[in-house]
Amino acid sequence: MSNSGGWRKWGRRGIELLVILSLFFALRGWQQRDIVSGPAPELAGTLLDGQPFSLAELRGKPVLVHFWATWCAICALEEESIDTLAKQYQVITVAMQSGSDAEVISHLRENDLTFPVLNDPKGIHANNWGVVAVPASFVVDASGRIRFTEVGFTTGIGLRIRLWLAGE
Repeated sequence: MSNSGGWRKWGRRGIELLVILSLFFALRGWQQRDIVSGPAPELAGTLLDGQPFSLAELRGKPVLVHFWATWCAICALEEESIDTLAKQYQVITVAMQSGSDAEVISHLRENDLTFPVLNDPKGIHANNWGVVAVPASFVVDASGRIRFTEVGFTTGIGLRIRLWLAGE
């Protein structure tokens, strides 16, 4: 008889776990509902350092396209990893709805970040890529196709592995 109480406890925990997982996957599905796949959309403009940028010019090697925001707490957790990756791989970041160029530059300086940034104050680029939640990362392969997409926190090693796989 005492064993049946233990089974009920484990059964309840299993149901709770299923509910949590269902909510998690439902949220991820909602976050990724408009995300593009296949050929990467055009991404071009002037970086915050004044350099012209075009994703099409980076063909030949994998590229990490990373959407983030200065107001995003989860993005802040990834900033250091993205900055490190940008020193070793082709990385372009898009500051989504984060204010003026001066405000984004101030954020970069305050946090000692050097990754290249295309500012997207009105969310035009984000809309073209189907980004509705940040952070959002896309690994684009050498031929310009999106190979991997991640919305939410991603580790630096996870992004590094995806970039490596996209280069195969």
